[in-house]
Amino acid sequence: MAKFELKLPKMGESVAEATLTSWLKEVGDTIDFDEPVVEIATDKVDSEVPSEKKGVLIEKCFSVDDVIEVGQTIAVIETDEIEDISKIDKIDNSTNISPATPNDIKSIEENIEKVTESLEESAETILNSEVEKISSNSGFLSPLVKNIIKKEGISSDELSLISGTGKNERITKNDILSFLSNRNLVTDKSIQPKVDVNFSDKLNVSDFSDEVIEMTKMGKIISKHMTDSLMTSAHVQSFIEVDVTNIYDWRNRVKSAFEVREGEKFTFTPIFMEAVAVALRQYPMMNISLSDDKIILKKKINIGMATALSDGNLIVPVIKNADQLNLVGMAKTVNDLAKRARNNNLKPDDVTEGTYTVTNVGVFGSIMGTPIINQPQVGILAFGAIRKMPSVIETEQGDYIGIRKKMIISHSYDHRVVNGALGSQFIKAVKDYLESWNSNREI
Repeated sequence: MAKFELKLPKMGESVAEATLTSWLKEVGDTIDFDEPVVEIATDKVDSEVPSEKKGVLIEKCFSVDDVIEVGQTIAVIETDEIEDISKIDKIDNSTNISPATPNDIKSIEENIEKVTESLEESAETILNSEVEKISSNSGFLSPLVKNIIKKEGISSDELSLISGTGKNERITKNDILSFLSNRNLVTDKSIQPKVDVNFSDKLNVSDFSDEVIEMTKMGKIISKHMTDSLMTSAHVQSFIEVDVTNIYDWRNRVKSAFEVREGEKFTFTPIFMEAVAVALRQYPMMNISLSDDKIILKKKINIGMATALSDGNLIVPVIKNADQLNLVGMAKTVNDLAKRARNNNLKPDDVTEGTYTVTNVGVFGSIMGTPIINQPQVGILAFGAIRKMPSVIETEQGDYIGIRKKMIISHSYDHRVVNGALGSQFIKAVKDYLESWNSNREI
């Protein structure tokens, strides 16, 4: 038999730890290959950790709600594999260890017996002392009554509640037995055990009509992640207004045919993602991460897509190699990730290796936002709501006022490595791509 240590796998360069949310297996349970053992939560995803070996769970190394670092052992699994004998420590033959003689064994047994007798005598002494104390406080008690008190573990507080029916109100055997028969029904506060109550136990929300809601595990992790990001990066924002009238009208023309042909909804998100991917190719210094004082230029363009969940939390699945997808592939990827995110079916690989993040605050009616950078990235872009706006339209015949569909793009970036020029040029590239949209484009 061999023992296999199930460790917390690496889940992206920005994820160093996870919270254990539940055990899916108990000690003694049989585990198949690739069968989930525990559920974990990070600031990005709730996931399962499967076993890499088939065997039996023999040890849990962490409890629910414990925080586990990447690489730490979560559980120990006993497998049918033969343990590598080369890994077994050999006994140093140079050390002479004499076997125990019968006399040695007898001496040890005698010492154990003496210690046991001593402990029993001490316990008896303490118990007798307590009984004598009870007796002195309660008047005369017969030896039989004292024995019953000792046997049943009746305290002096309990004894004070017993009304004696004997001469001079002496407590009799029948009084004791009657008390014992109703012992579990006694509710006097004077004999109730003292329970340490923390502040949250004392809090009665009905006293002031407010409701106290405990944050979810994911909520706590996200909160810490956001706070750490603000403490790490020098956040700066740039904003730009984009005319999306052509895109708006074009999508309305093609979305029905697309849904019939592909069986997928066609939203604005794939179009926005395509524009960001093009801008990242044009400005690769936005596709970087910062590690201490070193800048890491990412070769792949992997765009994180912030997705709101039904419980109010946020998760960021990643579109891998976004610059290599056509618009159909982008739409299918966006829909797939969004669906699995809301159904809690994302895998750890779906939320790792992001190089830049996009969020769409416009779906909730927000005009703009100032999003927090997803560490260790250096930028995040927010698309606001599309609105009908009065605009100055320039023509060869002159300018006039017309109604256009516009939105505001917000760009948060890390001013430690991204200056205002680069941050503004990047969202200008996104704007130019969207405003130059080909209304005759096929999809």
